[in-house]
Amino acid sequence: MCGIVGVVATGAVNQRIYDALTVLQHRGQDAAGIATYGDGELCVRKGSGLVRDVFQQHHMVELKGHAGIGHVRYPTAGCDSASEAQPFYVNSPYGICLAHNGNLTNAAELAEVLIREDRRHLNTTSDSEVLLNVFASELQRIGTPRITPADVFAALNAVYRRCRGGYAVVAMIIGHGILGFRDPNGIRPLVLGQRDTPRGPEWMLASESVALDSLSFRLVRDIAPGEAVFIDESGRLHSQQCVASVRHTPCIFEYVYFARPDSKIDNISVYRARMRMGDRLAEKILRERANHDIDVVIPIPDTSRTSALQLAQRLGLKYREGFIKNRYIGRTFIMPGQEERQKSVRRKLNAIDLEFRGKNVLLVDDSIVRGTTSAQIIELAREAGARKVYFASAAPPVRFPNVYGIDMPAARELVAAGRRVDEVARLIGADWLIYQDLEDLIAACKHEDARIEEFDASCFSGEYVTGDVTPEYLERLQLERSDEARKVRGERRPLKVIRG
Repeated sequence: MCGIVGVVATGAVNQRIYDALTVLQHRGQDAAGIATYGDGELCVRKGSGLVRDVFQQHHMVELKGHAGIGHVRYPTAGCDSASEAQPFYVNSPYGICLAHNGNLTNAAELAEVLIREDRRHLNTTSDSEVLLNVFASELQRIGTPRITPADVFAALNAVYRRCRGGYAVVAMIIGHGILGFRDPNGIRPLVLGQRDTPRGPEWMLASESVALDSLSFRLVRDIAPGEAVFIDESGRLHSQQCVASVRHTPCIFEYVYFARPDSKIDNISVYRARMRMGDRLAEKILRERANHDIDVVIPIPDTSRTSALQLAQRLGLKYREGFIKNRYIGRTFIMPGQEERQKSVRRKLNAIDLEFRGKNVLLVDDSIVRGTTSAQIIELAREAGARKVYFASAAPPVRFPNVYGIDMPAARELVAAGRRVDEVARLIGADWLIYQDLEDLIAACKHEDARIEEFDASCFSGEYVTGDVTPEYLERLQLERSDEARKVRGERRPLKVIRG
């Protein structure tokens, strides 16, 4: 999962893109990059690390221009060099920079065709570079000295025919404008914002609406599934529905974990969705454990706070902040490698003994993926003196790999895969464990104004909405992207497989 942003403005965009990326930093902490264009010059700065570390003052001064794109990366299979940070660039045709969030499910096949038939050179096995070269190849076929919006959309029609998976993309065509488009199922999010200035309108594309809010852009709308928008250098907006959307299925894990609570995605408030998750989970506890002996509800910071507070209110229980989080440790779920995630839990959280000693505590988390983080948190609660430790997940059991850009590649690394709830409870050390039901999670995320009837919930259900995910593909993905595979490849050679 990554964060992307694109801006066409009447003034310099360097600081605006930087600020937007800092707001989207929760979507990726592995690398960051910005590309801008102005006065005939392309300026690019990218590298490994947080936004604040990659861009120093002298870098910002060099990022000149009134149009640009930015990216923060969360790797689904690691990375060995800053050169693989995004945006990616090709100089033919016209010069194109591209930043991508998601995963192409047919990237390997596309790479072979690009090399054999399109005569394109690929420096990495990143599906983002594959996507860039597919678009560049299709745009080159048009072959006009200066392209029109119709030319861009014609090239994108071919991109949509060739590329499968979940993706949201911003691209900059040098000297022409900024492009944004979204996969036909709308799995990965992309929103459009506008700000009026005395010199004309300014436009912004971003992964989440919170990036627009921070820069005083008005949320115009979500980019529709299969839709592309092109903003030329004069600030004129052009849009076209390139693919007739059959199923609009946004990723439900955005609402569970990835997105900030103050964002709206597909006209659904993430905050309100998480409140409803807490309501639904409380109702299940009342159904299944009406005679519970819970003394206090404690959230696992930060994502579960909204759900946990609502759950506590619905159950009539005390809500307490029992864990203090070190703000300088990143989100453990999106750290590359299980060893790094394990090391970070105790560095990130510290228990307040007063809230645990002698009490039966219900810990609430947004989800349980590998289970090792949950086990360590439960251990912290017991060390702080809790008499009993119960655990509630605002999401259902994660039992299947995610193939659309989230780091859940190998079923054998998922604690709930092939196990009953009581078996998972024993593994993580909980006195009892309760999961949200999938139907309740979907109901919590639905909203009548959004007109979303279904979501991509493949990591919970095993149903892949793109219809092209085979057992063979999942096996190959597991071999490429499991923590064990990363470790082996890391010993042999630099790892080259990364995702948008």
